[in-house]
Amino acid sequence: MAVGVTSAAGEGEGFHAPTLQGEFFPGAFLFEGTPFEFNRIMLVRVVATLLIVTVFWLAARRARLVPGRFQGAIEMALDFVRVNIAEEVLGKESGRRATALLTVIFFGVFAMNITGVIPLLNIAGSSVIGVPLVFAVIAYVGFIVAGVRSQGAGGFLKSSLFPPGVPKFLYVILTPIEFLSTFILRPITLTIRLLANMLVGHLLLVLCFGATHFLFFEAAGGLKILGSVTLAAGFAFTIFEIFIAALQAFIFTLLTAVYIQLSEEAH
Repeated sequence: MAVGVTSAAGEGEGFHAPTLQGEFFPGAFLFEGTPFEFNRIMLVRVVATLLIVTVFWLAARRARLVPGRFQGAIEMALDFVRVNIAEEVLGKESGRRATALLTVIFFGVFAMNITGVIPLLNIAGSSVIGVPLVFAVIAYVGFIVAGVRSQGAGGFLKSSLFPPGVPKFLYVILTPIEFLSTFILRPITLTIRLLANMLVGHLLLVLCFGATHFLFFEAAGGLKILGSVTLAAGFAFTIFEIFIAALQAFIFTLLTAVYIQLSEEAH
């Protein structure tokens, strides 16, 4: 598999390490200089969105009472989110209400993550902050709406900011901490966790395959044999990146379910 090495194996002699600017901020190829600039990463996001929509459209369009292999695989994936995340964390009733939201988050995040190892795309749509931030905002709105629906606006704020059983004078210290933790840090940590994992994963792949290109085609003498090592490392990291793509989708969705559960129940 060839990973994009625009920065890793650059022009001229010598090895060129990947850079954040070169990898994650490519130049626009449509509408440059306008608010609608369209670059390679935006194209990857559009492709990922179309792919996931097409997969589920095909599964729903050809749905049968006795599912075939394709429909069965999709139903197993949907049941994984419903049973192992939504119902496991929230219970049957609340889990049923949250299943649609959690399903969109899980498969949306996974689709944006997995593009990092798909040939010709070769970069995760979630490796630039826009997509992680959008999903974090969706999760943020989701748990606030769930809390307000369950406890009412006043009850939700009181439960979140003024935990019962605490001496009142401690609220001067505790309430700002609870506000920061619940309403500020949750979306920030969701965003940074996903962004950092996908960014680092892409840099590792570019570094390995870029070094392989340099060692095989530009290095002299016995150094060429090291290309086999970096090539093997590149394939190993590719397998690992597939695992990370699924794991980060699971963690993001699981944390969203936990936040919904916390917002629905008083301390």
